[in-house]
Amino acid sequence: MAYTPQSAVRAELARAKVNLALHITGQRSDGFHLLDSLAVFPQIGDRIAIEPSDTLKLIVDGPFARDLEGGTENNLVLKSLNGFAESAGIVVPKVKITLTKRLPVASGIGGGSSDAATTLRLLEDITGHYLAEDELHKLATSLGADVPVCLEPEPQFMRGIGEDLSPGPGLPACGIVLVNPKIGVETPAVFKALEHRKNPPLPKAPAEFDDLAALTGYLVSSRNDLQVPALSVCPEIADVLTALDADSRVVFARMSGSGATCFGLCENADTRAIEMDLRSAHPNWWVASGPLR
Repeated sequence: MAYTPQSAVRAELARAKVNLALHITGQRSDGFHLLDSLAVFPQIGDRIAIEPSDTLKLIVDGPFARDLEGGTENNLVLKSLNGFAESAGIVVPKVKITLTKRLPVASGIGGGSSDAATTLRLLEDITGHYLAEDELHKLATSLGADVPVCLEPEPQFMRGIGEDLSPGPGLPACGIVLVNPKIGVETPAVFKALEHRKNPPLPKAPAEFDDLAALTGYLVSSRNDLQVPALSVCPEIADVLTALDADSRVVFARMSGSGATCFGLCENADTRAIEMDLRSAHPNWWVASGPLR
């Protein structure tokens, strides 16, 4: 079946997925770990642009383009394109996709998963073929465990192996600073170093956090169970956390996902200044900031 382009160009921010809290609650017999996590999507991310073209093209640019393994041929964006065409029952669209890779690779903030999910959303718009919700979720799951949660970049609770999703609480107006020492951390190595695999789940959260103090008060009662094992794999994470904790404007700091990216929560008015100060003090680190919501 053919398709009719609905717009000349469609572009969207593929937002980073930040785990404000991540509890490992068990392990299945097949080896997959069970989790209980609060994931959020700040206004920081890669950029995906799709437009009609005479031939299928994928262009990868941006500061971290060279870090993608296998170049463009095995890119998750192309896998998303092919999977979408098959699920929608259409020929593979002749489109030009530009992935501007701004997020570091293997950094614990779901960059590749968000790229895939964003590609699926844009393909629906540009082709006019909208998959049923369960079919879209199935396709996303086939692309990676973190892709489904990235389909709707709003606060969400992730449970099970990441497939059990539910709306998260409302977030306050505040800022977030993301910092990575530019060291890739492989998730299997972190899980291998994890000593305790059956931990308590997240504490019950309110429907909405009224302010930054309420949010950080909740986070203090939670954990990232992968932070300690990640530190054994990548000791430089401790330097990042130390730098964030040393800044009086940062209200709360923690590692996201399996690392090595860490986040600091702050008031909106301080966000840009914190970013610039960290860039100046640590020029070899990747630092980005923006609104949490």
